[in-house]
Parts: sequence; structure tokens; C-alpha cells
Amino acid sequence: MQALKGLVLGFTLALSAGAFAIDTLTLAIGQRGTWENSAPEVGQQMGIFEKHGLKLEILYTQGAGETIQAVLSNSADLGMGVGTPGVLAAYEKGAPIRALANGMTGASDLLWYVPANSPLQSFKDVNGKTVAYSTNGSSSNQGVLALAKLYGVTPRPVATGSPPSTFTQVMSGQVDVGWSVPTFVAAALKEKRIRMVARLSDVPALRVQTVRLTVSNIRTLAQKKEPLARFFTAYAETMEKMYSDPAAMKVYVEWAKVPDFDPVLRDQFYPKENLRPGLLSGVKEVMDDAVAMKFIKKPLTDAQFKELFGSYQK
Repeated sequence: MQALKGLVLGFTLALSAGAFAIDTLTLAIGQRGTWENSAPEVGQQMGIFEKHGLKLEILYTQGAGETIQAVLSNSADLGMGVGTPGVLAAYEKGAPIRALANGMTGASDLLWYVPANSPLQSFKDVNGKTVAYSTNGSSSNQGVLALAKLYGVTPRPVATGSPPSTFTQVMSGQVDVGWSVPTFVAAALKEKRIRMVARLSDVPALRVQTVRLTVSNIRTLAQKKEPLARFFTAYAETMEKMYSDPAAMKVYVEWAKVPDFDPVLRDQFYPKENLRPGLLSGVKEVMDDAVAMKFIKKPLTDAQFKELFGSYQK
């Protein structure tokens, strides 16, 4: 009888361990601290991902190029904040990449700036000047090219990495025009140490395009389908709190160390609807732009589009 009780107890403990097993997902995220890419960090600190049986290991990159490489090399299960042109380019080259969710639709967050004493007054003045973007294939890379086309100018685009490293290069005179998102330059703008000369939303077509994506590779999709489904459930729950719960904003501000970022800036630069995971908008136009900017040779066929976006969030 005692042996039987021991067997039952052991079986019960095994079931309990299985019921509370935690799956680990590794994320590569472009630009640590940006609002639209912060849901994994905020949700993990608030216990939301753990509630859904997930532990996140988060790797931060300089931008789309590094993020895509981490996903393709299986160093990361998911890549977040990846510029749509970069995803298209990788897919066209035969990379086993798949687009799973919207990272950012519209272009309300990206901005370009100069030091307050710069002679440059607007983006129209950047002929021959160095203009920053993060990495090749990123939405900021697309943005420099789109702004140049809009204003009929010929700048010298320069990959400068993250917003903090870009700020250093701009303020030290190494680069004429920097790129950023408001979380990193809110204080400098408020103190009038810098002036904004352009926003990507200046380009009318980009206001409705899905400019950044969350991606994975086909191996991860085959092996981790169920944990990925729980990830997006937890992600959506976190995003709701980030727009409704002051505690979530407090977690973000303290983690990102951006005390000047507040709900007013959040709603101005990051409308909630633009971050909805299932949103996919204007991709045909993105493909046409990607061809014109030589990211890809031609737009995807219907079959290719279905393959690349076939696992997209509904």
C-alpha cells in the first residue's frame, strides 16, 4: 500500500511539473527601449508572459539587418521591429523567413534632427549632407530614401546604428542629420539642443503602410507553433495594458530610462491601432517602393506573398 501511495504521489508531482512547465522563446529586437518594441520587456516584468507559460530571453540589436541575421541563424525564435523592405529582400534571396505580425504601421514615430546651431533648416537642405539611418533594410533606411525622393534632394545616407549612438555622432559633428524615435530625444527637443527637420510621416504614402514586422523562420514555426501562439496572446494582453494601465507606463519609463516620455507623446507618435499585431496595410505599395529603391528586383507574386505572410496574425 505504501508503495502504491508513493507511486501515485510521484505521478501527481510529475503532472504538476508538466502543468507548470515554462517554454523559453528567444527574441531579437531592434533598438532597445523603443515604445513599439517594448511589450516583451514590459509584459515580462509585469508577469504577463509567465502567466502564459513563457520565459523570454531578449537580445537587442542595432536594427533590421542584425535582427534578421539572428533569426536566420536560429539565434532567435522571433525578430521584432524589422523593416518591411528588409524582410522582402531577405525572402527574395531565398531566406527561410516568414512575417508573423505587424510591428508598426504608419510612420509616425521616425524623425530626423540636427543640432540647434546647424545651418540646415529642413530636409530640403540636405543635398550632399550625411543623413543617418540604423541598418540596411530598416524602416529608417527606407525613410531616408523616401524623404530624399519627396524633397528632390541627394543626401549621403549613413548607417549609424541605434538612436543613442546616432545622437553621439550628430552632436560631435560626425554626421549632419540624425535619426531617432521620440523616446530617445524627447529631452533634447524639449531643451532645444536639437531641432527636428523631418518625420517619416511627411511622406503621405507611408502613413498607411506597415513599415515594420515581427518575423520568424520556418524551422521555429514548425517546432514552436504552440508557444508562439501563447506569445502573441500575451503580447496583445501586454499592449492593452500599455495603453490603459499607468503601472505599465511606469515600468516602461523606468526600464527605458526616458522620464520625459508620457501618454501625450505616446499617443502622438504611437497610435494604439498602428501597433495592433494583426494589422497589415499598404504592402503592395511597400513592394513597389522596395523595387524603386532597389531592395528587391520585382514585387512578389500572389503565391510568394501567401507563403511569406501565410502565418500572419489574424
